[in-house]
Amino acid sequence: MKIAIVGGGPGGLYFGALMKQLDPAHEVTVWERNAASDTFGFGVVFSDETLGGIGNADPVVADYMSRRFARWSDIDIHFKNETVTVGGQGFAAMSRKELLELLQRRCTELGVDLRFSTLAPPVEELEDGYDLVLAADGVNSQIRAKYAESFGPDLDPRPNKFMWLGTDQVFEAFKFFVKETKHGVMQIHGYPYSDAGSTFIVEMHEDVWRAAGFDETAGDVFAPGVSDEKAIAKVRELFAEELDGYEVLANNSKWLNFTTVRNRNWRHGNVVLLGDAAHTAHFSIGSGTKLAMEDALALAACLHEQRDLESALVAYELERRPVVESTQRAAQASLEWFERIGQYKDQPPTQFAFNLLTRSRRITQDNLRLRDPEFAGLVDRHFAESQGLQQVVPAMFQPYKIGDLELKNRIIVSPMDMYSATDGVPGDFHKVHLGSKALGGAGLVMTEMVCVSEEGRITPGCTGLYNEVQKDSWKDIVGFVHGQSTAKIGVQIGHAGRKASTRLMWEGIDEPLESGNWEAVGPSALPYGPGSQTPREIDRAEMDQVKADFVAAANRAAEAGFDLLEVHAAHGYLLSSFLSPVANQRTDEYGGSLDNRLRFPLEVFDAVRAAWPADRPLTVRISATDWIEGGNTIDDAVEIAKAFAAHGADGIDVSTGQVGKEEEPAYGRSYQTPYADRIRQEVAEPSGTAVIAVGAISSYDDANSILLAGRADLIALGRSHLYNPQWTLHAAAEQEYRGEGAEWIPQFRAGRRKPPSSRTDAVRPRLSLLREAEDEQAPGHLRWKPATARQRTEPAMAK
Repeated sequence: MKIAIVGGGPGGLYFGALMKQLDPAHEVTVWERNAASDTFGFGVVFSDETLGGIGNADPVVADYMSRRFARWSDIDIHFKNETVTVGGQGFAAMSRKELLELLQRRCTELGVDLRFSTLAPPVEELEDGYDLVLAADGVNSQIRAKYAESFGPDLDPRPNKFMWLGTDQVFEAFKFFVKETKHGVMQIHGYPYSDAGSTFIVEMHEDVWRAAGFDETAGDVFAPGVSDEKAIAKVRELFAEELDGYEVLANNSKWLNFTTVRNRNWRHGNVVLLGDAAHTAHFSIGSGTKLAMEDALALAACLHEQRDLESALVAYELERRPVVESTQRAAQASLEWFERIGQYKDQPPTQFAFNLLTRSRRITQDNLRLRDPEFAGLVDRHFAESQGLQQVVPAMFQPYKIGDLELKNRIIVSPMDMYSATDGVPGDFHKVHLGSKALGGAGLVMTEMVCVSEEGRITPGCTGLYNEVQKDSWKDIVGFVHGQSTAKIGVQIGHAGRKASTRLMWEGIDEPLESGNWEAVGPSALPYGPGSQTPREIDRAEMDQVKADFVAAANRAAEAGFDLLEVHAAHGYLLSSFLSPVANQRTDEYGGSLDNRLRFPLEVFDAVRAAWPADRPLTVRISATDWIEGGNTIDDAVEIAKAFAAHGADGIDVSTGQVGKEEEPAYGRSYQTPYADRIRQEVAEPSGTAVIAVGAISSYDDANSILLAGRADLIALGRSHLYNPQWTLHAAAEQEYRGEGAEWIPQFRAGRRKPPSSRTDAVRPRLSLLREAEDEQAPGHLRWKPATARQRTEPAMAK
């Protein structure tokens, strides 16, 4: 092949070296507009997985890198004049300059044509003259811009400001310095990369950046290689204590906004994107260099394995895209956490450290228990003490009081529509469904959305509380739960609004009924989606009737004996559609501004609050984002939550979306938790309102981690309880917990031990003789101490 590489960074160079090793007959040319000696940045960090791949593909490069690495396993989190150290993580870093020099030498040895200080020819010429064109030209890729229609780039610039600096202070571990200044919270990400220096990244929200006067040089244009010395002088002053007399080092250092790069496609004909041109991940979760070199490995392997170029490029994207997207999801959670770091400034140091470590949702309490049992135990003790408990038990099994209602644990069976009622009356199915969940150990079991009127049903199979027959059937179910378990049971009431009169879920979710349909209403005459019924705009008289229906349903719920009531103002149903500008385009006092859009939902909530017994909690479920451009965002959700809290809500159940068919949710592990987190920090902490997290939370480890980090007070799980009605009890067995938070009923008690699943006669190791480490470092804790590091030698560069 004849290969053109545009961009002489680690990804492009490494790909060139790999291709020449696979076949010396390949003609590989690299163009780099900067000089070979122009190296920007300080250290780069690698994972064990990446190093394993490099070692397998090119032992010469891997051996050299391993000899140059700074290695450590500790993270030091400096916060509120305390240092929390967590071990067992595992890091390897080296100088970016040394890495580039190594790769340049390796390419030269192998016969790659390197053209530094040279602009690449126009991409059209490269396409015609080469079999493959690799666009490794970085985050501001001109090739990507040239073929934007094919690549479909999505560039997301973030609000935080950061500057890549170094220091001659050699850190012993990964360092997070989180500092509350008079301007706001600033943070340093620091790590060693050699025996002579460390990376020192300063980051802060743009509001803090402006308050500190860093915007003084915002309009200045700096030539390549020139640093913002005024800003650096201010950094030295602000972080003098952390620097401890050491110097700040600059290298093309200036203020930047991180941009998350995504592309719909990574290839256009024989042109393919690699590294930052294709994707970026925030520096708080990984290294762009790491991702680029992994790309190079995958692309080279696919070209070697596939029969033709097209197949190879398809295979490359199929292989790498899921990995990259997973990394980007974690990076997105991490960068958003650092953007909101100021909201955690009042957390105690131990909880703050745990919160920081688990920010991406990839590290959990169980992960930390394996890596650093001492720290994990400290987190458990701290949380139990903060709840006034003398005994340390898993966070999910600690009791919680919402309003005046005492729950035995923090687990809720989330409301899930079953579409299995006749004329709105729940039957034996609902009794078994909800009863089994109550016997399964959850602290609170929630009904599906129970409709307040016949025309307010979603489907003909939805339950209701609009007549006495329905109330009596619910009373029987509530009696079973109270009589056979220690669980509490809550009811969620709502009106379907413009999502009414649709088929049962398994017959076509959100699709209109073919016959027997009824008229849907909404704040505006806007359908939920293509093919949906167009609702009639509700008038004031009908709004009064809906409010009366909610009150009547609440009264019947109280008579039925429910312990808790939740008003459904999420998921695009009537109250939710009033809240969202996507569905509410009224021009009267109930449309327009957020205050106006809140007016009717708050009227309904106030009426229900007045009707519902004062000694029983009342909660509200909201959609914290519409996932639609022009719809509600988390900023709106914070104001919505504040309004409901001010009107007496005992809890906010934080969900997202389902407001319009055009939504584009960012699904992923615990993907809705960050919304609950923000509402808890900004709304619940000041008001004392409970916050419920829900959405793709499936493991007890995730549940515990969310609670321990202070992101929510209660955890609601839906599908997990469909998969396993005794999910909570099994979670207790897995964690070897026995207590009031997870009591098995007498009939089931014989099953509380997990059945054996492997042989029990094997001889297990019982005694280990541990030799004390020479540097007296605690097990699981490795710190970078160059003075005691083994002698490093320079290997010869050979094929």
